[in-house]
Amino acid sequence: MSKVKLGIIGVGNMGSSHIRNYLKDTMPEIEITAVADIKPDRLEWAKEQLPEVKTFDTASALMDSGEVEAVLIATPHYDHPPLVIEALNKGLHAMSEKPAGVYTKQVREMNEAADKSNKIFGIMFNQRTNCLYRKAHEIVHSGKFGEMKRVTWIITDWYRTQAYYNSGGWRATWSGEGGGVLLNQCPHQLDLWQWICGMPEKITAVCHEGKWHNIEVEDDVMIYAQYPNGATGTFITTTGDYPGTNRLEITLDKAKLICENGKLTVAELDQSTSDFTANSQEGFGSIEYKTYEEELDGRNLQHIEVMNKFAAAILRGEPLTAAGQEGINGLMISNAAFLSSWLGKTVELPVDEDLFYELLQGKIKSSTFVKEVKEVINENMDSTY
Repeated sequence: MSKVKLGIIGVGNMGSSHIRNYLKDTMPEIEITAVADIKPDRLEWAKEQLPEVKTFDTASALMDSGEVEAVLIATPHYDHPPLVIEALNKGLHAMSEKPAGVYTKQVREMNEAADKSNKIFGIMFNQRTNCLYRKAHEIVHSGKFGEMKRVTWIITDWYRTQAYYNSGGWRATWSGEGGGVLLNQCPHQLDLWQWICGMPEKITAVCHEGKWHNIEVEDDVMIYAQYPNGATGTFITTTGDYPGTNRLEITLDKAKLICENGKLTVAELDQSTSDFTANSQEGFGSIEYKTYEEELDGRNLQHIEVMNKFAAAILRGEPLTAAGQEGINGLMISNAAFLSSWLGKTVELPVDEDLFYELLQGKIKSSTFVKEVKEVINENMDSTY
């Protein structure tokens, strides 16, 4: 069997999680042949897990080694675009962990490099493999219940302690991470939001910085979105609530979809709201409807499926779970949310990328925040997110 020779760049939480998945023999068309990390102890850990693997202390050395034909980039956020660009320019296929980057101007340059290459470029949007969201995507895009009227996503089950934020020097800083809950916890949900519901045209947001933790970035966010067809959406998230909620509601012209607790509930109307509203003679009328749980196929392989499809795309030209170029969409929403919050007004999409970059650099340069660091590598990290 042909196998893709893969190098992993970054052996922190996510890099080590991928290695653990690999050791379970879940990736039959992938062979990890090299790893790179700037920290010797992480390279030693990788060597203990994979005695035959070659280790490198820089990403460039790994890419130039001739040991790999593809790389998985699992570094802090700012490094994703330059490393993807370097890999593609050196004739290597590239898979990037989420988010694609911190600001869309940088990611646009990554996408341009990908478009010019003849190499596979994917992004780790593993939540697209979840049968719950795949079915919601299928229903909405089928059009059988009409256009979307409203979407509400409350995702507050990201509770984090101060110890979590202290676990890495780069974490929860403008210079190291470029944001908080929107950049770290929510890229998957922002991607799913636009994947299922489409891209909004306007964003109004409030991003509270350090509301529940001693950090300089946002840990409590409210986003209000407006869509081209007149639909509206809200996205509420935080790392400060416990217990949290994860509930996605999508109201269509003839149905409401509710994704919660691993179930997709459908309230299907006998008549569309647009028709009933226009033609009913009842001032306080109601529409008959039936409620049922949509049958799901149960498949939810997460990172494993993304990596296996990455290998299949390289070896046989099969589709990726998510092409890397799509990473700019969810990031556009988070950049718009930051910009709206910083400016105190509604912003239109696509965002003014130069203005966003200027304001982000201002945040970095004016920062006086000093954090306590007690680094922890969670090698048993839950691979759901």
